[in-house]
Amino acid sequence: MLQKINIQPGFNKQVTATGGEGQWVSGDYVRFRYGSPEKIGGWAQLGDVTLTGRTTAMHQFVNSDGIKYSALGTNRILYVYSGGAFYDITPLKSTTTLTSAFTTTQSSATVTITFASAHGISKYDIIKLDNFSSATNSNFDSDDFDDEVFMVASVPSSTTITITMGSVESGSGASTSGGVRVKHYYSIGPAVEESAAGYGLGVWGGTTAGAVTSTLDGALTSGSSSIVLDDSTGFPASGTIVIDNERIAYTSNTTGSGTLGGLTRGSDNTTAASHSDAATVTNASGYTKWGASQTGDIVTAPGIWSLDNFGNKLIATIADGATFEWDSNASGATSTRATIISGAPTASQFSLVSSPDRHLVVFGTETTIGTTSTQDDMYIRWASQESLTTWTPKADNTASTQRLADGTRIVGAIRGRDAIYVWTDTALFIMKFVGPPYTFSFQQVGTNCGLIGQNAAVEVDGSAYWMSENGFFRYTGQLQSLPCLVEDYVYDGLADVPRQHIYAGLNNLFGEVTWFYPGSGATANSRSVTYNYMDSSSERPIWTVSSLARSTWADSSIFGKPHGTEYDSSATSDATVGNTDGITTYYEHETGTNQIKAGTTTAIAANIQSGDFDLDQKGLGGDGEYMMKIRRVIPDFLTQTGDARVTLNLKNYPTDAETSSSLGPFTTTTSTTKIDTRARARAIALKVDNTGRTQHWKLGTFRLDIQPDGRR
Repeated sequence: MLQKINIQPGFNKQVTATGGEGQWVSGDYVRFRYGSPEKIGGWAQLGDVTLTGRTTAMHQFVNSDGIKYSALGTNRILYVYSGGAFYDITPLKSTTTLTSAFTTTQSSATVTITFASAHGISKYDIIKLDNFSSATNSNFDSDDFDDEVFMVASVPSSTTITITMGSVESGSGASTSGGVRVKHYYSIGPAVEESAAGYGLGVWGGTTAGAVTSTLDGALTSGSSSIVLDDSTGFPASGTIVIDNERIAYTSNTTGSGTLGGLTRGSDNTTAASHSDAATVTNASGYTKWGASQTGDIVTAPGIWSLDNFGNKLIATIADGATFEWDSNASGATSTRATIISGAPTASQFSLVSSPDRHLVVFGTETTIGTTSTQDDMYIRWASQESLTTWTPKADNTASTQRLADGTRIVGAIRGRDAIYVWTDTALFIMKFVGPPYTFSFQQVGTNCGLIGQNAAVEVDGSAYWMSENGFFRYTGQLQSLPCLVEDYVYDGLADVPRQHIYAGLNNLFGEVTWFYPGSGATANSRSVTYNYMDSSSERPIWTVSSLARSTWADSSIFGKPHGTEYDSSATSDATVGNTDGITTYYEHETGTNQIKAGTTTAIAANIQSGDFDLDQKGLGGDGEYMMKIRRVIPDFLTQTGDARVTLNLKNYPTDAETSSSLGPFTTTTSTTKIDTRARARAIALKVDNTGRTQHWKLGTFRLDIQPDGRR
């Protein structure tokens, strides 16, 4: 007799397949809409180029001229996308014109660039070259250098760097010959978040690979108030150094005598100690900050941007670095670069702009503006209303500060409908504009619900959704823990380290919040988990999981479709010569049924599988006591484009490996009325999938012709 197969919406991965009767237990690239599962929409690459490194932030806005912009910050370059093209607007740290610059070697792709004085450039930094003049005995010419972007391959000394060309030197080799102008980009950081156990492994002591070094000119005691180096010309005017296991902050550098003054000994949880004459001294001023104490296991944070707009101006902050502005309304805006905001703090975790009062707010910032050693991970500072440059609190402005109490660091913040949500690693605070004299009020509204990573929260319709270390939460005026039937699958399969890679995205076209996260063993996002806030109820929350991996995401409000970025750590085919950080591809989502990347169309292989169902023979007793004979399947698709495949997975006992019915899998077309199966088992699971291009399906209610067939 024909029997309807009624299956509840959403995945349940908290049970076995046997315990998931009447539920969906697995799938990929599917969503639930009005209770029915369907294949998700396709995506197509935007622009004809890829981006250097891993995209860590995306922000979209429309300026007063009606021009749409998508700002994309990678760990190396800041881009804006508009009108189908990408523009590099990365701020420049320095611009230097050189003579006698190039040294090359026959049959080698390595080029050494020599500076007249200390360059302050680190390995993996980005530089752009132009104004090339010919180098003697070299086949490299202006086409190889002018307007080309390079990743620095090594830093042999404080006055030299090397780059790797796309071809080798065919001439006899240049020797400090030729001129060029070097534009040095601000350093953002590595592509991935990594861990190391204590000192001595990988990037240790918070220094940057290729950092400038010198040696002590005389022994140093634990109480010394100044340091003399053999040569301090490669060190910044103020910053931080590492000697042995001690970090030392300094405020002055007298290069004539090699003296560093204004010392803070034993900074960043290290211990002041004595150091011998000729001990190595390493510049750590551009170090990658750790998210853990230096006395135990350490984590090197990836290079991250935070992006927002202050009217027509894009606001961009480098994590643990400076804050910049870019005027989208300026003449020839896309050929200009972001510039540092005058008077703003020089070291902050991230920033955002409050609304509607328009204050630029920075989080985890300096208690003394301009002194990076005073950076406090729990400290908030904001500029005066409608100003980007007025940061000192006075009676006639609204600039001020606040330090939060619960937690060890501010992890992230998002702008809500009538307040700013601020998360530490342990708590949630509401930051609300109240006007003079306090400007903002702060209220703690949650404990033990801290944010897992800077970008792991979104707000929609007055509700904030976020991922914590211990589950998913929602705040709607009161704190709620979201019931999640895929929670163990997500957290048990979550990589141990890359928390700062986790990115929450909103897709309001389908009422979904998705968290993209790195799966076990991955160094970048490789999975996603989605909550359907529109159709879920407290009795039946609707969750799905997927292998869709995106490093950033933006909703459809600006460009009409959602946009997402995909990071490939192994690829190098982009516009940056010598790139070793991988590339990012930029997509428009919910378009078509396939993936279109680099002009190639491939299928999106979606699938969904139910839990096991068995025969409850009334009057005879027992779930699964009797074998079932399935003679036919009556497929029911609400919509179908192209072919779909139906599989009946069979087993007799919960521990058996499931096998397809002997005649299956079954390909169904839009004209298929029934499927003859000849399947026999105690337990059967229904699976629907597709394998080809231009295929889409949305399931209705399938019916099976089931008969009892004995007990064995």
